[in-house]
Amino acid sequence: MRLWVCIALLSTVLCASADRPAMVQKVIRAGQFVRDAVGGASDMYRAYKDMREANYKGADKYFHARGNYDAARRGPGGAWAARVISDARENWQSGVSGRGAEDTRLDQEANAWGRSGGDPNRYRPKGLPSKY
Repeated sequence: MRLWVCIALLSTVLCASADRPAMVQKVIRAGQFVRDAVGGASDMYRAYKDMREANYKGADKYFHARGNYDAARRGPGGAWAARVISDARENWQSGVSGRGAEDTRLDQEANAWGRSGGDPNRYRPKGLPSKY
């Protein structure tokens, strides 16, 4: 009986350390991408919420860059979510807000800067509370 228990435990250890099949690896990567995307969307929402709370004139580019930066740091899924959300927001705002093409272009520049790993503080206005 002990011999069979030892064989079963050895088999379990060997199977656990074996390489995973390619399909399992793809499923795991897809799950990580989705997890990163959800986390990235959460980062974008947190930056939006902070921007609304701060209500500080001229700080929108900073919050755009910060949200994209935080989301992209999560991985490919976070960067994807940041790009989709930023593009959708800018497409909607450019037709509604009336701030013009130049503001949209500057927002997209801040979005891309944050997604590429650039320091969001580049866009931080003087006087913005340190809380943000």
